[in-house]
Amino acid sequence: MGVVPPVPSHTVLVLLVQLTLLLGLARLLGTLCARIRMPAIVGELLAGVLVGPSVFGHLLPALSRWVFPPQPDQQHLLDAIGQLGVLLLVGLAGSHVNLRYMRSHAGTVAKISGMAFVIPLAMGVGAGVVLARPLRSEGSHPLIFAFFLAIALAVTAIPVIAKTLLDLGLMQRSIGQLILSSGAVDDALGWMLLSVVAALSVRGPSVSGVLLSVGAVAAAALAVMVCRRPIRALVRRAADGGEPATVTATVVIVLLAGAVTTQALGLEAILGAFLCGMVVASCRLPAELVRPLDTTVLAVLAPIYFAAAGLRMDLGALSDPKVLGTGLAVLAIATVSKFAGAYLGGRLSGLDSRFCIALGAGMNARGVIEVVISGIGLSLGILSPAAYTVLILVALITSLTAPPLLRWALGDPAATGREGRDEPACAAADVKSASGRIVDD
Repeated sequence: MGVVPPVPSHTVLVLLVQLTLLLGLARLLGTLCARIRMPAIVGELLAGVLVGPSVFGHLLPALSRWVFPPQPDQQHLLDAIGQLGVLLLVGLAGSHVNLRYMRSHAGTVAKISGMAFVIPLAMGVGAGVVLARPLRSEGSHPLIFAFFLAIALAVTAIPVIAKTLLDLGLMQRSIGQLILSSGAVDDALGWMLLSVVAALSVRGPSVSGVLLSVGAVAAAALAVMVCRRPIRALVRRAADGGEPATVTATVVIVLLAGAVTTQALGLEAILGAFLCGMVVASCRLPAELVRPLDTTVLAVLAPIYFAAAGLRMDLGALSDPKVLGTGLAVLAIATVSKFAGAYLGGRLSGLDSRFCIALGAGMNARGVIEVVISGIGLSLGILSPAAYTVLILVALITSLTAPPLLRWALGDPAATGREGRDEPACAAADVKSASGRIVDD
């Protein structure tokens, strides 16, 4: 067996320059956005846009080619670091799910999340079929593109809404937990369908391919269920020692092991990370034990990933009237369908129209979740660069508009006091543990 040659020193130097530039600018712009009450992801993506082909590459093309060379080997190194960041980020999103609240309000959560997922999914498939030509990449199957677009429109960004609910003092109230729980269910469904569609893009659309992909998702879910008790025992034993470093390493190993499982089954690794994150959520770890992991992911790895995602945006594609018109249509469909689904689900659950409007406003944010999905679609060749740019902009715009709409819908937060606080499962200490870990994004 031959010796693997070391990575050339020039390649390492370029990677270090990339990481320094992306992380520094992403943190700077993300912090500025947070200070003006905008989601940090806006600044982090903007950092990538500024140093990418749309700005830096246009003004200083020679220097841009040195910092971000087109060689695949160099790009793969940055992608590998970003992949680690997104796996841990998605795993943390799963760990923020309040499973006890979801079980005690299963009927309401099912109605809201179901309608808020099915309606955007159906309208997204229709949009993918009708509006495919300017956005679909050459060689991608029309139905796979349509379903991929639909999944991107059906998800909800938990971190963006959690930050808004925390600002309004509604995290521990029923309406806040209802929005987060319904969004978490939508995301879980989205990851599962994404894994199926991604597998079909490789195997080809066929009945046997669908059955194999669905079977693989079922096998992954079953594996997590079978391993649920051992995972919980492992995490709790690490927590008993009271050492944050031990808990951090244990949780990372669990999330990566879940990613390995689904990747080995031919599915997306993020599905396994998300499912294992939900298992970690059931351990109800104290905030001080998981804070180091949250800090590392949210302050370092996630900004690098989102800045790298911004690098792939090509704002020049919007100069094409067809792409711009299609993008505006996709934005309108995403906003209307998600709002209508959440509102209808709330009304079916017996909620008054004011809370239903809040549900529609809150669940409309796509944020980090759509960015991750768009990156997967681009890497699989399902999305064209123009489609990728459009979906990133949809994620940004819906994340920017959701918080003010939610504030407007709820008005005076004190007015929601009549609904009462949640049961002990949603007590203030537990809410702080869950929400305090995601407010930075």
